[in-house]
Amino acid sequence: MRRTPRQARSRAMVDRIVEAGRAVLVRDGYDGFSTNRIAAQAGISPGSLYQYFPDKAAILAVVIERWSSEVSDRVSAALADRVGERDPAMLRRVLDALLTALEDDAALLRVVMQELPSARSHPGRLALERRVQEMTAAFLAGSALAHPARAQGTPASLGLETVAERPPRPPATPGAPGPVAVSWVLVLAVEQLAVRWVLDDDPPLTREQIVIEMERLCSAYFLASLGTR
Repeated sequence: MRRTPRQARSRAMVDRIVEAGRAVLVRDGYDGFSTNRIAAQAGISPGSLYQYFPDKAAILAVVIERWSSEVSDRVSAALADRVGERDPAMLRRVLDALLTALEDDAALLRVVMQELPSARSHPGRLALERRVQEMTAAFLAGSALAHPARAQGTPASLGLETVAERPPRPPATPGAPGPVAVSWVLVLAVEQLAVRWVLDDDPPLTREQIVIEMERLCSAYFLASLGTR
């Protein structure tokens, strides 16, 4: 449905306020996040701001929601483009997409992870995790990794060269985790590693090394999960 000029102006003002809120949150931190500062950043009066948002909590919620969507959109796009691929570099490209998305706004990431009360940041973070988990589960369900009988070639040809030399997989175990459960474990593990690396002032690994180590972790877990089905 086409927006009326009034709706378009309203949407533009909401975007302006949210962007101002994001800038204030990064610049002044959670303790300095106020409607007066947001209004000043947006170049409007506090009264005008209150026509669109009832309080700073409402602005904060939209800031976190949009940031979470930006990160998940980039990771989801990397996954969606590669469902069914067996390219050895596929997994590394997806992990690199996640790391890049977090790096691009590391200042906001730091505030979200270290300054916001958990009740404030949790909904946005949970939404991000769920979306990436859903995409990862879809990737697993549709790829050769989830269906070894479909695979043609060696583990190395599936992008699993770091764990190519493994003993035969054990028989399937009743009740073994499926793609959804596997993706839940992978996403949470990788998220914590990526966030910690971005925020650590002196991480013990270079950027290339952390991507390789996350790739090794995921590859080993992929094969281990296949061995229990």
